[in-house]
Amino acid sequence: MPDPDGAGDLAEFIGLLGDLRTWAGMPSYRVLAKRVGSLVRPAREIPLSTVVDTFKAGRRRLDLDLVVAVVRALGTDEPTVDRWREACIKVHGLAKVGGPAGVFRQLPANLATFTGRDHELRTLLDAVNTSSGPVSTVVISAIEGMGGVGKTALAVHVAHRLVASGRFAETQLYVNLRGFDEEHAPVDPADALAAFLRQLGVPAQKVPDGVDERAAMYRDRMAGRQALVLLDDAVDERQVRDLIPAGPTCLVLITSRRSLAALDGAALVPLDVFTHDEATALLARIVGVERVAAEPEATAEIVELCGCLPLAVALAGGRLRSRPAWGLAHLADRLRGHVVDASELGSRSLRRVFGVSYRGLPAKAQRVFRLLGRHPGVDYTLLAVAAMADLAARDTEMLLELLQDEYLLQQRTPGRYELHDLLRSFAAQASGPENNAEGDAAVERLGWWFLHSAYNAAKAIDTPDLPAPTRLAEHAPTTFDSYDEALAWFGREWENLIAVQHALRDLGLHEIVWQLGVAQKFAAGLRYRLADSVTAHELAVDAARALGDRAVEARVTGGLGLACYNAGRPDDAERHLRTAQAILRELGDWVRMGPLLLNLGLVHEARKDYQQAMATFLESLEVFEKSGAIGGRGVARAKLGNVYQELGDLDRAEHYYLLSLEDSRTVNAAARADSTKVGDRRGQVERLGSLASVFLARGEAERAVQGYRETAELARVVGDRYLLAEAAHSLGDALLAVGEKEQARDAWTEALALFEDLGHERATAVRQRLLGIDDP
Repeated sequence: MPDPDGAGDLAEFIGLLGDLRTWAGMPSYRVLAKRVGSLVRPAREIPLSTVVDTFKAGRRRLDLDLVVAVVRALGTDEPTVDRWREACIKVHGLAKVGGPAGVFRQLPANLATFTGRDHELRTLLDAVNTSSGPVSTVVISAIEGMGGVGKTALAVHVAHRLVASGRFAETQLYVNLRGFDEEHAPVDPADALAAFLRQLGVPAQKVPDGVDERAAMYRDRMAGRQALVLLDDAVDERQVRDLIPAGPTCLVLITSRRSLAALDGAALVPLDVFTHDEATALLARIVGVERVAAEPEATAEIVELCGCLPLAVALAGGRLRSRPAWGLAHLADRLRGHVVDASELGSRSLRRVFGVSYRGLPAKAQRVFRLLGRHPGVDYTLLAVAAMADLAARDTEMLLELLQDEYLLQQRTPGRYELHDLLRSFAAQASGPENNAEGDAAVERLGWWFLHSAYNAAKAIDTPDLPAPTRLAEHAPTTFDSYDEALAWFGREWENLIAVQHALRDLGLHEIVWQLGVAQKFAAGLRYRLADSVTAHELAVDAARALGDRAVEARVTGGLGLACYNAGRPDDAERHLRTAQAILRELGDWVRMGPLLLNLGLVHEARKDYQQAMATFLESLEVFEKSGAIGGRGVARAKLGNVYQELGDLDRAEHYYLLSLEDSRTVNAAARADSTKVGDRRGQVERLGSLASVFLARGEAERAVQGYRETAELARVVGDRYLLAEAAHSLGDALLAVGEKEQARDAWTEALALFEDLGHERATAVRQRLLGIDDP
């Protein structure tokens, strides 16, 4: 229902009266005339033209009794009728004196609970203070951010701080532009200018009709004034452009949920959510320090559940303040999983705030926003969203940038987008049951995109035994030019990969699930995401069983065994490997038996059961010899070399390392000749390092130095930082053995930097080497 108290003159009052008729369902003037006739005193027939004239703009006066009867006829209650009567009297009084001249102090009240924002306050205040000298342009600061982040509170607080310090005490103008108001259309700049002009002393009848003329008069009236203009909730730069005075003595503060980067001369102040401490301080100011201090864990959970969004924290605090019997733990329990729905107090709610922004989007942007609510991961790349939305990358980028400009999406890392937790929850709800089919299809497309991207990455890092995706890529996956680039991609996408696997499992898309698990297997060990690898393979095993594919089940169960071995769980590893072995025997698949025996040998070796390990590695070598799998044979020979080295038989260890190295070179030569084949470049680096370790163990330090240098050189070519760190570490040991202390220091320094960058525990051992290098 329109508010008559907002009418600044007779013309606005008549406009609001028309809005009231719209609110009442637009009864015809003929019907309205009949109703009005029975409500006036004395009751009489009211001409149709009289009722029509009441709603015409340009009237110099209205009949108060007729207005009251019209308002009653439109279905309002008596308190509302009284408000319209008072408003009608007020606008007639203003018409006699020329409008509300000289009403220059329009700022809303400063919030008593305002807290935090120290950095932004300094930025905004400094922008004014540094302009205190001679300037030629008006100072404009645009505060931008998502709904509920506290833009208006900050702008009002800054304005009051400035006025309290003696700045802009002459004139303060304020207008709520209603750019994102679900009950009102955005304020027309012409109407805002008319209101400002009346506040600046221009009689209503003297306000020009056109927006350009009003803007010119406004600039004239503001010239030379020490004025602060607060333009709240702007829809875009076009709405505010004519409301900015030209005088350098003026300050303009603008708030908007939309980026105002196109506004010339504006200093943009993007506003993020609170820090954890700021959000806690706000909650304490609302509900009391004692209540917050009494339940610190519940306080922390409430702040976390609210995503540190000021409005969410304020609504939670308001709910607590109005319910003194509630403990903070009780509120946390109510909020858990339902923050968007539970964050409501009176007419204020997160759902309304977010809903206004969402409904203001174009249909295509709404769809992408909804689909992001179905994305199971934590952040999104352009290509992933393009696949999900089934759009071209260029079109997707435009929509993502639009969502970012609307502060519904953020980009904390270049090229990676993310939703605030509460917006993600709202987006998921916006998708709704009616869009389930759309969302499910989007998640499936995302799954295939991730599979093809992971396959490309796995191939780039020479992942052995890598099956190609069983369906062609429909959307361009990520591709990789180097080993290191591919491994870094896995590092960035782990959380997304596991989350996508879970989502695909829930949709019954088992074919993608097991292939994703296999694609991650090698990278998981290289990036030390060992628990993730176990989870990925557990999902893959469940998927294979759901498909009823025993060959796939054997493959991924064996992979789960290896993942458990890498995670330091030898008993679980052996159990899964034995299960896979039984399936392979059932299928008569001796080709896949070779890699499985290798992994069983690793379990025995980890238990220091070297005889059993040797027997198992020899059995795997026999399988590889029969199948002609040169790569597998090379690995088996390398593992036998490891066992002999552990047993102190360095000659046999060297023998097997040399044979293994030759196999690696053969595999790599074949891969260079045929791009469809995966090479064994990493294996070649490892074998070179193993040979060098034999030389060092024999006391042949010079040969060891040469071997480790060759190892490091090849590791650089391969682009594997971990292997390079290992080689540099061992090279330092060999250099120290030949008395080259400074060169050893250089090698260890490089190894330390690499291990630290990888977050590897071996950094500690290298650091100790460097600290002790000068000890006698």
